[in-house]
Amino acid sequence: MILSKFALKSKQFQQPVRVAMRAFADVEVEHLAGKWATYGDLENYKQGKYQIKTFNKISPVGLSRFPDDEYDIRDQDKEAANAHAILLRSHKLQESDVPQTVRAIARCGAGTNNIPVPRMTELGIPVFNTPGANANAVKELVLCGMLLGSRRIVDGVNHMKSLGEQGLARERVEKDKAMFGGRELKGKTLAVIGLGHIGSMTARDAESLGMKIKGYDPGLSVGSALKLPNTIDLADSMAAAVAGADYISINIPYIKGENGTHGIIGKDVISHFSPDAVLLNFARGELVDSEAMKEFLDSGNGRYVSDFPEDLLWNHENTIILPHLGASTEEAEDAAASMAADTIINFLETGTIVNSVNFPNTSLPDRPEGAVRFTVVNSNVPGVLAKMTEAFAAEKLNILQQINQSRGDIAYNVLDISTEGHDDVLSFKGVQEKITMIDGVVSTRIIYGTPGKGYAKNIEGVYFI
Repeated sequence: MILSKFALKSKQFQQPVRVAMRAFADVEVEHLAGKWATYGDLENYKQGKYQIKTFNKISPVGLSRFPDDEYDIRDQDKEAANAHAILLRSHKLQESDVPQTVRAIARCGAGTNNIPVPRMTELGIPVFNTPGANANAVKELVLCGMLLGSRRIVDGVNHMKSLGEQGLARERVEKDKAMFGGRELKGKTLAVIGLGHIGSMTARDAESLGMKIKGYDPGLSVGSALKLPNTIDLADSMAAAVAGADYISINIPYIKGENGTHGIIGKDVISHFSPDAVLLNFARGELVDSEAMKEFLDSGNGRYVSDFPEDLLWNHENTIILPHLGASTEEAEDAAASMAADTIINFLETGTIVNSVNFPNTSLPDRPEGAVRFTVVNSNVPGVLAKMTEAFAAEKLNILQQINQSRGDIAYNVLDISTEGHDDVLSFKGVQEKITMIDGVVSTRIIYGTPGKGYAKNIEGVYFI
């Protein structure tokens, strides 16, 4: 009996489960052409398991998503010369860290600036992230930042430590409290710039504290809009959103280059701030023009609270700079690692792509009985799909269902191939090599049978499997 897998949604993540399928013709996918550079330590090479290379300390909760019988987890201290996928957090990934065998990379977090994404795209490797996994942790830190920016709590703590060292804490605890007056959040206005996972959660919880909410997001999705408070005032520009706000939370991605977001909170936007506005930046330090922000802080009683240090701002009397704590909770690390693991499992076992930063979202229904799943990564150029289907037709292989998606310069195909009419051994050797060597194809994969087998690449015109 042949075993197959499909993704089934659990309460929080997708966890693959097994279903039995009827027996059909034996399928042969192993063959030799080129070869990978090394198999590493042969004593530790576990053929028949997906090998997962991890960098950084990955949550055990996330790693437990990988079934022991089909996955071999190698941490950064273990050789993983034939890794099928990479799981990491903050490790700055180099191309030398990525063996030719790697099919996918997943970061346990939202940002992927520590991964050479353009180069991975050229190599035909999807890079995944985990949007929303740490949203609650960051949202809670934003709320904490509003309180810190309202009551001069940090200054008060430091003052009491100083008095304690002098033996004056009890004597001055009541007398000195007037030095650290502040204001309450209730009734104040919060402007939320960016209304994705974190922004929408911040807006909703801030409203429950009695705050008035304004928001701005030119790319607001329907899903995010449904999560917003009914009373939110949606502005048509960033300047309109921040005008009159007591607190401003920025929750947008950092994008380099022309029309990017570098320094987007600059003089033009800051000129609309109220004199005592508190800017909360738990997104990226580069979003804020430091010189313009310093000028604002110098001119009034405004505050800046962030977990990204900056040479011009870190020691200003009106700034509170924290370590980068946004996702530093056990819950967030568990959620991000679990989401990353499930994304890798789903991709390796079904070819499904979701939450990729460089490949198109692609999902084909469960593989029909009596079918073999075939995936192709290729340059997004005309004619490749036609040549693929011609290759299958030439081998009298019928395509039961397929999907072709593209994103920028890359295209991704998932095809289910029927085995009907093939009563003996059905060989994919010839057709896989023919398709892999089509001009523009980067790699192909047969998702069938032994985990890890059936992968081929076109490396500068040489066929490697």
